Amino acid sequence: MNNRLWNARNPAQGEALKALCICSAGLLRSPTLAWILSNEPFSFNTRAAGSTKTFALIHADEVLLHWADIIVFANEENYLETMGDFPEIEQSDKQIITLDIPDRFQTRDPRLVDIAFKQLKPFFDLT
Repeated sequence: MNNRLWNARNPAQGEALKALCICSAGLLRSPTLAWILSNEPFSFNTRAAGSTKTFALIHADEVLLHWADIIVFANEENYLETMGDFPEIEQSDKQIITLDIPDRFQTRDPRLVDIAFKQLKPFFDLT
């Protein structure tokens, strides 16, 4: 794990903010959120993970949470599930964003992209 923790702060990643996007399985909503945030106007360094241990492809773990400057949850359920496993994150200086995106879209579905962008926009100064 020490190598993973070092990699989480590897300076070669550059200066872009690091955003961890979390949905239930880390397969549909969070990769779409990560894709949106990796592009203009945000240009963040992004990763996607799942909050549900039993079926997440990549589970949100302490290293990914340590890596992130910003944590974006697809919905309240994903937030509560992750905070149940890692309550210390609430006390950190990380920006935590909880959206209201239902789990009924395919990856990069245009409707999902539109809903997500509209919900993300108010959290960032895009001027």
